[in-house]
Amino acid sequence: MSLSIPQASQAGLFKQGYSSYDAEDGAVIRNIDACNTIAQTVKTSLGPYGRNKIVINHLAKMILTSDAATILQELDVVHPAAKLLVMASQQQEAEMGDGTNMVMILAGEFLKKAEELVRLGLKTSDIVSGYEMALNFTLKALDELEVDRVADVHSKEELGKALRTVLASKQSGSEDVLAPLVAEAVQAVLPKNPANFNIDNIRVVKIMGGDLSQSRVVKGMVFGREPDGIVKRAKKAKVGVFSCPIDTSQTETKGTVLLHNAKEMLDFSTGEESQLESAIKELYDAGIRVVVAGSTVGELALHYLNRMNILVIKILSKFELRRLCRVCGATPLARLGAPMPDEMGSIDVVETSEIGGDRVTVFRQESDTAVTRTATILLRGATQNHLDDVERAIDDGVNVIKAVTKDPRLVPGAGATEMQLVERINAFADKTPGLPQYAIRKYAEAFEIIPRTLAESAGLDATEILARLYTAHQQRGSIKRRATTQEESDEEDEDSNEETTDTSESEEPYWTAGVDLETNSGILDAVDDEILDLLVSKSWAIKLATDAARTVLSVDQIIVARQAGGPKPPGQNPNWDED
Repeated sequence: MSLSIPQASQAGLFKQGYSSYDAEDGAVIRNIDACNTIAQTVKTSLGPYGRNKIVINHLAKMILTSDAATILQELDVVHPAAKLLVMASQQQEAEMGDGTNMVMILAGEFLKKAEELVRLGLKTSDIVSGYEMALNFTLKALDELEVDRVADVHSKEELGKALRTVLASKQSGSEDVLAPLVAEAVQAVLPKNPANFNIDNIRVVKIMGGDLSQSRVVKGMVFGREPDGIVKRAKKAKVGVFSCPIDTSQTETKGTVLLHNAKEMLDFSTGEESQLESAIKELYDAGIRVVVAGSTVGELALHYLNRMNILVIKILSKFELRRLCRVCGATPLARLGAPMPDEMGSIDVVETSEIGGDRVTVFRQESDTAVTRTATILLRGATQNHLDDVERAIDDGVNVIKAVTKDPRLVPGAGATEMQLVERINAFADKTPGLPQYAIRKYAEAFEIIPRTLAESAGLDATEILARLYTAHQQRGSIKRRATTQEESDEEDEDSNEETTDTSESEEPYWTAGVDLETNSGILDAVDDEILDLLVSKSWAIKLATDAARTVLSVDQIIVARQAGGPKPPGQNPNWDED
């Protein structure tokens, strides 16, 4: 019999102000609760009928969106375990640009199922090893569920297959307008080798007014302002880009000039004018006909630029300035003067046009030999918040095209893939010995959350829909097994053989059955309705969600240091008005 010595407290071990949460205090359960809370926040935003959230950030800016990546970016999550889920979601955004909500929902559900096992007495190590085995099996099973692929990225119809589902999940009802716009923009900038496609070459400009159907694609860069001078148009022009102010140089120190008479005063200003005129003349002699300024343009400099018929436009965003340099092939200069030949860029057309009452300037490269071509989607809409949300949907669509250039395989959407994974992982759990089989079974159940959430968001009876989906997927499996068994049997008669053939041929490929959100029938064939998801995006989401869940389950103690900064200053006295 061993002597039980009570453990000493952590007093004297850490600095004053530390707080520690142990496994004995239920740290694992509390971590799971925190992760579930953050997952529930974004769960209702999944799918075409997902609800929008209004988030007001620390700068009092209002953001209205159903995009999980944006919601989590604006929420300042401080709980360390919940932060792990947010980081997994951000990694999905960086890797794929889409599927962030699926990561959060799946990770939250994996943890919720793990909590049930923990309460039953299973060790977290068994759950973690079970989840790892289930993940490896799931990724192999996912590869077998391919139903289609984007055969040619240069075809708008083929691109539409991958785009429609992504855009419909963010902007339901507008996918027929947005998918052709994104496909057209991608076609305009797609290089000969699609693997070199750069998502930064597709820009979005939002112009208030009109409606979404009036949006269009402009081949080139569009800036929401017109040129500063009187010259509004240029063709086949050399471009000079300056990140410094185009004005007379200011001295670093203050100086005092003593003027004795009027002649000295006139000569003083004349010298300054002639210096600026010679600098602008240098630009003109070098062949520059378009000047892009990254800072201010002085009145006097503008006068000389107008006299020499040089188009000048101010672009104050350094990011836009950098993109324009890439389109023109120019180098931004930090000094005012004639650039070297290799520092100058060239542009085919610079023109000013009017869109919905707003004057915009378009920089367009028309030749096929241009260094970089850019396409801009001009979005029209009633409110700024709506335009911002449509822009986020387009951003997801463009990221999907980038993913398609790496892996063009598509799997059924509308929850069909998840339901099929439930079937296959459950079958795998039946063959697995030991305690991890319980974790594998719970891992399979977690995938139910996707079709369940889709049904709940659309106002359908989720329990009934799930029952129909289970029936459809299992029915197909039993028919396949029966047909195989009877074909292998040597003692079957002709009647039974004919019956088997009729049964197997009359059945639809039920494993592609998904949730029907439009009608009351409950289920649909995802392939027939062209609801297809990208396999690589789903694969990354499952990997990241599982890793995040396993990491949270592996934590048994959280030690929080006292925040730096000393004691908080005293606030206002609440009883200031009392005598």
